[in-house]
Amino acid sequence: MSKHTPMPGRPAARLAPALAVAMAVVLSGCASFSGDQGFSAVAQATQERIGQQGKLLRSDEDHKALAGLLQEQLKQPLTADGAVQIALLNNRGLQATYWSLGIAEADLVQVGRLQNPAFGYKHTQGGGDTSIERTLGFNLVSLITAPLASRIEGRRFEQAKLAVAEQALKVAAETRRAYYEAVAAAQAHEYALQVRDAAEAGAELGQRMQKAGNWSKLDAAREQAFHGDALAEALRSGKQVNASREKLNRLLGLSGAESALKLPPHLPELPSAVQEVADVEQAAMRNRLDIQAAKLETGHTASTLGLTRSTRFINVLELAAVRESATGRPRERGYEITLEIPLFDWGSARVARAEAVYMQAVNKLAETAANAQSEARESYHDYRASYELAKHYRDNVIPLRRQVSQETLLRYNGMLASTFELLADSREQAAAVSAYINALKEFWVAQTNLEAAMGGKGANK
Repeated sequence: MSKHTPMPGRPAARLAPALAVAMAVVLSGCASFSGDQGFSAVAQATQERIGQQGKLLRSDEDHKALAGLLQEQLKQPLTADGAVQIALLNNRGLQATYWSLGIAEADLVQVGRLQNPAFGYKHTQGGGDTSIERTLGFNLVSLITAPLASRIEGRRFEQAKLAVAEQALKVAAETRRAYYEAVAAAQAHEYALQVRDAAEAGAELGQRMQKAGNWSKLDAAREQAFHGDALAEALRSGKQVNASREKLNRLLGLSGAESALKLPPHLPELPSAVQEVADVEQAAMRNRLDIQAAKLETGHTASTLGLTRSTRFINVLELAAVRESATGRPRERGYEITLEIPLFDWGSARVARAEAVYMQAVNKLAETAANAQSEARESYHDYRASYELAKHYRDNVIPLRRQVSQETLLRYNGMLASTFELLADSREQAAAVSAYINALKEFWVAQTNLEAAMGGKGANK
C-alpha cells in the first residue's frame, strides 16, 4: 500500500473524492423499483399464449377477491379453463414463484447502487504526542463497472420474467391434464359401477339357472368370474377417482370444503376436425419461453465474460481521501490509492472459467432448441394419432358394438341366442366403452401437450 501524499491546497486534495461522490450519487439515483416487480410482463406473456393470466397476491383485498372468485367458480361444474384460472391465482407454489420477481428486481436495484464508502479513524499517542488520521474510501472498481454490471443484472431480471412466465404455463398445462384425468376417472367409475351391477345380476341369474338345471357349472362360473372382475374394476376406478381429484385439488390449491369441487359427468366430445399446424418446429422455436430464457442466459454469460476480461488485472482498486493531524504539526490532507499488484494471479483462471461457462451456456441453448423441436414433432404426431383413435372408437367400434348388442337381444328374444351369449356380448360392449373413454381422455391430454410443446394455444397463429 502506498503512503498518502500531502497536498498543499484544499481544492486539489478534494478533487478526486468529490468526483467519486458525484458519480456515485448520479449512478445510485438511476436505480429504482418498478410498481409491479415486473409482473405485468409475465401476465402479458401468459395472456398471449393461453388467454389467461395470474395475479401476484399482495394485499387482503387481493385475497378477498380470490375467495369470491373461488366461491363463484365452485358453485357449478368446473371447466378446464376455469381450473386453469384458479391454478394461476391460487396455486401456492406458483405464487412463491411469482415473488421471485421481487428478489430479481431487488438484485437489479442493488447492483445499480454503489458500495457504501468506508470511513477510517486512527488515533495514536506516544511521547506526549497525539496523532489522528481520518480516511474516506471508495471502491473505484464498483464505480467503473457499475453501468456494465447493471446491464448484466437487467438481463437476469428479464430472464427471471421469462422463467416465471414459463412456470405459469407449466402449471396451467399440468392443471389442464389433471382436469381431464379427473373427469375421465369419474366417468369411467360411473360406467364401472353400472357394469358391476349388471354383472351382479348376471351372476345371480347364472346361479338360479344352474340350480334349475338349465346351465352348466362352467357357464355359471364364467358369470361369477365376470362379476368378480367387474367388482375389482369398480374398486380400482374408485381409487383412481380419489387420486385424480386430489391431484387436481393440489394444483388448484384447494382444501377443506373447497376440495369437494364439482366436475362435469363426462369428457368434452371430440372436435369436428384436428388442428392443422404448418410447422410445429418453427412455432416452438418462435414461442417457447424456455428457448428465449436460454438465449438470454447465453447473452448474460457473454456479457459476464466481457466484464471478467476488463477487470482481470484489477482485483482491488480503492480511492480514499486522507486527513491527518498530529500534536504540534499542521494538518495534512491528501488521498490514498490501493491497488492489488497482479504478481501471482494475472486473472487467467477467471477468464478461462468464464469462457467455459459461456460455452456451457451455448451448448445448453442448442440442447434446449433441439429438445423443443423434437417435443413439438412428437406431440403433434401423438395429437393426430390420438384423435384418429378416439374417432375410430366413436364412429366405428361403439356403433358396431351397439348394433351387435341389438341383434343379440333380438335373437335372444326370438330364442335364437342363449342367455350366455347375451351376457358375453354385454361384457364385450363394456370393454369397448371403457376403451373409448380412455381414448377420449388421451386425445384431450395430447392436445394439452401439443399446446405446451408449441408454447401456448396461440402458437400456431
